[in-house]
Amino acid sequence: MAATLLSSTHVAPTHRVRVERVRDEAMGIRSFQFVPVDGVPLSGWKPGAHVDVHLPSGTIRQYSLCGDLTDRESYRIAVLEIVDGRGGSVEVHRELTEGAVLEIGVPRNDFRLQDAPAYLFIAGGIGITPILAMIKEVAAAGKPWRLVYGARSAANFAFTEEIDALAATTWGRVDYVPQDTAGHADLPTLVKNSVGHGVYCCGPGPLMDALGAEMTKQARGSDLVIERFTPPEIVVADGAGSFEVELTESGVTVTVEPDVSILEAIRDAGVDVPSSCEMGICGTCETRVISGDIEHNDSLLTDDERDAGDVMMICVSRACSPKLVLAR
Repeated sequence: MAATLLSSTHVAPTHRVRVERVRDEAMGIRSFQFVPVDGVPLSGWKPGAHVDVHLPSGTIRQYSLCGDLTDRESYRIAVLEIVDGRGGSVEVHRELTEGAVLEIGVPRNDFRLQDAPAYLFIAGGIGITPILAMIKEVAAAGKPWRLVYGARSAANFAFTEEIDALAATTWGRVDYVPQDTAGHADLPTLVKNSVGHGVYCCGPGPLMDALGAEMTKQARGSDLVIERFTPPEIVVADGAGSFEVELTESGVTVTVEPDVSILEAIRDAGVDVPSSCEMGICGTCETRVISGDIEHNDSLLTDDERDAGDVMMICVSRACSPKLVLAR
């Protein structure tokens, strides 16, 4: 297992769906069930998969699937409304009412469940969404699992009925950790007691950073698989200069200043580049690198892919050489 996301290629096909049901799952969290408009079965998926959701404004956001893996007639996602966020979650909560019709992408999976004798799942807040599908698969396989689920308070835990039912009928254990009364999960002890387990985590950046550090400290880094909803903070070093980017297909060369992304610089030059998350998570802006040295700031590529140096996410990654030549 790799202590990073596994990458996949962005795919364009979509399903036209209708919002069949909207349900409040916890404070600020709603689930949305989609069914196909044309009656054609939806694409199959595996735990950890997510879909692009094309919102009425034209915004595209990625959300993990958390419904029934065997159900080809519907998909379910859950979304935490973040009022001071980038606007996508607010639009989902306000515009995706029952009966609304929209397009969603086919499932992509950058957070694959791999075979292990037992599993430790650690979820924080809305990070329960991909973890829930994993638990269902592991439980169906009859393998032991443990979920440690942290949230701000008891009111912020989602899907507790489903989780408790799985724990009651399979080789499962659940520990709810409300931060307001119980503080934070005891990561050193959890890591120490999970030797031989696959460890999967999704949630806020500080949680995953702390878990990753503890896994590394206990020489368990290779057992950890994570998924980030937000990327690590990108810090441009003081004094970092500009660099050149040459686009072989467009015949354009741009100068990228320290406070501008490659994606922004290319668009300012009139070159249209598809993108979605613009946080180095989704892979939509993945670009082939012909020459130059890359400073990878994404949360998607594996270590091997970074070492190969032939692709990059131009929304967040930069050059650590005077010039990059890209196939755009």
